[in-house]
Amino acid sequence: MTASPASRPGHVAVVGAGMPGLATAWFLQERGVRVTVLERERVAAGSSWGNAGWLSPALTVPLPEPAVLRYGLRAALDPASPLYIPPRADLRLLRFLLGFARHCTARRWRVAMSAYAPVNRRALEAFDALADGGVAEPVREAEPFLACHVSTADQKALLEELRHVEAAGQEVEYEPLTGAEARELEPALSEAVVAAVRIRGQRFINPGRYLRALAEAVRDRGGDLREGVSVREVRDEGMRVAVEAASGEALRFDAVVLANGAWLNRLARRFGVRTIVQAGRGYSFSVPVEQMPSGPVYFPAQRVACTPLGDRLRVAGMMEFRAPEEPLDPRRIAAIVAAVRPLLRGAAFDDRADEWVGSRPCTPDGLPLIGPTASPRVFVAGGHGMWGIALGPLTGELLAEAIATGRTPAELTPFHPLR
Repeated sequence: MTASPASRPGHVAVVGAGMPGLATAWFLQERGVRVTVLERERVAAGSSWGNAGWLSPALTVPLPEPAVLRYGLRAALDPASPLYIPPRADLRLLRFLLGFARHCTARRWRVAMSAYAPVNRRALEAFDALADGGVAEPVREAEPFLACHVSTADQKALLEELRHVEAAGQEVEYEPLTGAEARELEPALSEAVVAAVRIRGQRFINPGRYLRALAEAVRDRGGDLREGVSVREVRDEGMRVAVEAASGEALRFDAVVLANGAWLNRLARRFGVRTIVQAGRGYSFSVPVEQMPSGPVYFPAQRVACTPLGDRLRVAGMMEFRAPEEPLDPRRIAAIVAAVRPLLRGAAFDDRADEWVGSRPCTPDGLPLIGPTASPRVFVAGGHGMWGIALGPLTGELLAEAIATGRTPAELTPFHPLR
């Protein structure tokens, strides 16, 4: 492990105001460190705002898995497929996909799952710490939390995955249900749902509101949060680190945390981080419903998540390996609608609003990048893929410990940015 600074840094910059960045700033404040957060757009502008908001340790698993390869190249080139790769000449994307494919084996999935299990066991405790520290936005119990299927074969596949999660050392409480039992719990489900799995002990949030509350807590505790500041370069100058904004302004700190999501490589590569971070874009929108589900509803085969947020249901899903700056592709919204319309009763899909696309930062091995780099003053918190919301607070807690004490927690060993 690369050593942290010999003494606790007095002032740390955090680049990125998504969940990992803001949580790192908050937990650094807990240890008496002054923080400045620099965000190129606004709080939760990246992959945070429009996602499903699930805190679901039972489903927080490595993205590369054998089932992904079973989709095949033909399916991945179809804009209606849950996984879509637009055809283009892109050497960097090809390198990412080859690395991703190498990790889509049962053995590598089990190894990666053994890395996730220790952090999954502690993930919800970090949200409790934030609540105890004054972050006011509620974290809700996901009761019931239903994974719904159009075939018993799909149900068996999820039950098998949950058994593998348990085998990795993570406790999961779940039970299989018939379609009728699932509809008794959630009448919004249609007759097309023939089987389900009820998973207990999960939670959910409204991610946009939660991130704004966390940002306000950082500000209230003396943090300097600057929105609309794009960071062009980070330089280790020996005793300090310089952060240069696109405006030309250069700021100096004792250390910096790079938590800029799908854009991580642009700043982290010069500090030895060679793992490709690829934008895995997800889509969402909201719809009015005749009867709001009591808790989250998941359709695993369709890769679609539904979350009750206020008076509308957020519908989120898809994985699209594409440049993060590209505009929303309406075909992907249409694909989600076509996949879920037969499965829900009383959802007004033609009255949808809040159409959104966000770029999840994905790595080829499915593991995040958390910890020190080749510079003792530069740290990384990113590459969480679909799990930045769920694991962001614990990421911040563990990374703040590493920065403030110079001791990297054991849970972070598999996620070392220089692996």
